[in-house]
Amino acid sequence: MDSPYSPLEFSLLNDWQRDFPLVSNPFAEIAASVGADDTLSDKVLSTLNRLVARGAISRIGAVFAPRRVGIGALAAVAAPAEKIEAIAAQINAHATVNHNYQREHLYNLWFVVTAPDKAALDATLTQIEMETGCTVISMPLAEEFHIDLAFDMQSGHSPIQHQRSCAAITRDLDTDERRLAAQLQDGLTLCATPYAELGQRAGMSEAQVLNHLRRWQDEGLIKRFGIVVRHHEMGYRSNAMVVFDIADDNASTIGTALASVPGVTLCYRRERCLPAWPHNIYCMVHGRSRDEVFPIVERLAAIAGIKPTVLFSVRRFKQCGARYF
Repeated sequence: MDSPYSPLEFSLLNDWQRDFPLVSNPFAEIAASVGADDTLSDKVLSTLNRLVARGAISRIGAVFAPRRVGIGALAAVAAPAEKIEAIAAQINAHATVNHNYQREHLYNLWFVVTAPDKAALDATLTQIEMETGCTVISMPLAEEFHIDLAFDMQSGHSPIQHQRSCAAITRDLDTDERRLAAQLQDGLTLCATPYAELGQRAGMSEAQVLNHLRRWQDEGLIKRFGIVVRHHEMGYRSNAMVVFDIADDNASTIGTALASVPGVTLCYRRERCLPAWPHNIYCMVHGRSRDEVFPIVERLAAIAGIKPTVLFSVRRFKQCGARYF
């Protein structure tokens, strides 16, 4: 299949989803690395701006590690079909909702909510129930086996498999860190010196910004720093959430095995929401078509030893970076 992207566009989208340069002018460093003279950093910058305008890039910035900064949960409602757009809009109006998809299931709206703490998270979910008139089921993250979302544009797979994480240790950010994290949530501004611009908004110097970001990476608070692409715009429009009900004493073993399957972009264990939702293991699979997805689902089912429930996405109502602050 011919790529709709130029060689430079493809390189930027595919190769800079992680390890984005933490230097004063990152675009000059990228220009040099892709074989262009570093004086052509303006071309890199204009190309990225064009990709943002086309919707291929969600943002450039930090993906914070789950449960290390703040708290989040996957939630769902069973919205009446005739009200689904209105209810989706009510959910999207909450700034702390960062993903909202319609999926093929009785529970047809699935969204992710983040917050600085559990009290704030619960308050948001309660408010959504009151506004929409729909009961919200909530499934907090319990254990991650593979959460990265770096995305190989040729295979549709996450390029690097990560070992299952140990128990997460949430660290409270100080006042300066919280201010910086809040300004970073929407990503870097595409300008020649984005960290200096970020510092102006956060009330600190460029050097302070870079020191914070490097330390956050070293601590593991930032899981990756780079370009966040949009799968749908990449041509991967068949998005399936594959869920299993696995016995708790075997969930970690099965989850680790499922995470290693090529084509699985996310794999994690979430708390059940009984009696409405008994599933605890989740795998995300992205394909250009359902015909690409089904063989992966069959392989997952063979490993788990049980048939999963598969929820394909129908519409994307919202996709942006997590907002904790």
